[in-house]
Amino acid sequence: MTDATTTSLPDSHPLASGRTSGSRLVRALRGDRPETLPVWFMRQAGRSLPEYRELRIGTAMLDACLDPEMASEITLQPVRRHRVDAGIFFSDIVVPIKLAGVDVEIVPGRGPVLGSPIRTPADVDELEQLDPAALAPIQQAVQRTVEQLGDTPLIGFAGAPFTLAAYLVEGGPSKDHIRARTLMHADPETWSRLLAWAAEVSGAFLRAQVLAGASAVQLFDSWVGSLSRADYVRSVAPHSARAMAHVADLGVPRIHFGVGSGEVLADMTTFGTDTVDVDAVGVDWRLPLDEAVRRVGTGVSVQGNIDPAMLSAPWDVLETHVRDVVRRGGAARAHVVNLGHGVPPETDPDVLTRVVELVHSLGDGSADDGAAQDGAAQDGAGA
Repeated sequence: MTDATTTSLPDSHPLASGRTSGSRLVRALRGDRPETLPVWFMRQAGRSLPEYRELRIGTAMLDACLDPEMASEITLQPVRRHRVDAGIFFSDIVVPIKLAGVDVEIVPGRGPVLGSPIRTPADVDELEQLDPAALAPIQQAVQRTVEQLGDTPLIGFAGAPFTLAAYLVEGGPSKDHIRARTLMHADPETWSRLLAWAAEVSGAFLRAQVLAGASAVQLFDSWVGSLSRADYVRSVAPHSARAMAHVADLGVPRIHFGVGSGEVLADMTTFGTDTVDVDAVGVDWRLPLDEAVRRVGTGVSVQGNIDPAMLSAPWDVLETHVRDVVRRGGAARAHVVNLGHGVPPETDPDVLTRVVELVHSLGDGSADDGAAQDGAAQDGAGA
């Protein structure tokens, strides 16, 4: 795990100066249980907020991500409205590859679409390295945001190498990522070079955010659930480890999250080795948190895992679910409450605010019943 020291950070950094080091989020990620559970939501900065939709009128997604003033404002909107315990930097998984010269656009209603897929050794040869100067708009947006957040931490964000590679090979969104998984087996050398490139791009993107003021980072692997455990450990995990290694010397807490990751959850904390290399693992809605703790052990904190579908359920149903998530999270060394994926665009923002108030009313979430304690007792590292 990351060390609590921040000697490699600038003295003015929120962690180094102490502004965010005692925050609920940072404490929980580092294994402490603050008096009140921290809560934030993936995709909290975005389509569920009317102020976001109004601000985005006439501006394409990637243009919004690369406009420092707009990206900062969008990041701040849910912190003001919901009083969550962290901001998540407003960006998109494909932003760093766009900055590296890849022809990609986000098509409304479809998602990221490439001008030309990357499928051959020659295609990989033509990929350019990310020029640090291209990250200037990202750093400016982070700096603007951190100045206004005060003692509320900002989480930096990047897509994991496999998810980036899946988009690059498929040329756009895919349900099964057949082309990407075929390349992994048919031409492992080209696959390895592609993921190595993606790891450098993601890692540089994370590092730029941290140096500009982010107090934690999350590596997000949208499509990891399409992989077998053997394929993940052999052909993906080392590259995710490389992306995370870009911020290892900076001492910021690191979160690793993947969708459909239950079979590889333990490997996502160790990258297939025997060393725990992240501070927290995000858990999607499919796996109860006490079972997740049984799989990963109590050496890492957990994040999650309210089912996003529950946000549109009657309040009594949602409240019962949130309380159950908190109870099961008591099996972990510490728990950051979140969704098991992102906020759906049709979510009523007032429901999110109410969830935050509920979570904050539940204290530190420590386990006090048999089910949660049983989960904590089974401190195994494997599934």
